[in-house]
Amino acid sequence: MEINKNVRFFLTISSIMMALAIAIGAFGAHGLKSIVSEQLLVTYNTGVEYHFYNTLGLFAATFMIYLKPESKSVRVSAWLILIGMIIFSFSLYALVLLNMPILGAITPIGGTLLIIAWIMLAISFYKEK
Repeated sequence: MEINKNVRFFLTISSIMMALAIAIGAFGAHGLKSIVSEQLLVTYNTGVEYHFYNTLGLFAATFMIYLKPESKSVRVSAWLILIGMIIFSFSLYALVLLNMPILGAITPIGGTLLIIAWIMLAISFYKEK
């Protein structure tokens, strides 16, 4: 069975994002422990957790694109999950690694996009006929 270009794209991106989550998480666990404060490590780990959870969610959204390839709202949801995850998690990584607390002001934008994405995905399936 052939998969469409959207499914192939999001499966590829999801796989890369999972590999990054593992590598970034390992770096935090082994490389940052002795360099940053406990509070900053907690912030970093929050980014890693959301990165993991939403990468799994992106895999799920990709499966939904496979089931409903004609659904624009499902595709938009997948994009919002990806963009929201990048803004949320990577702003926390940068905040810790660059020691720039101002970057924490960007993080809620990513969180808001994630909330919108998941609500949009739920609505698209609730309205399914």
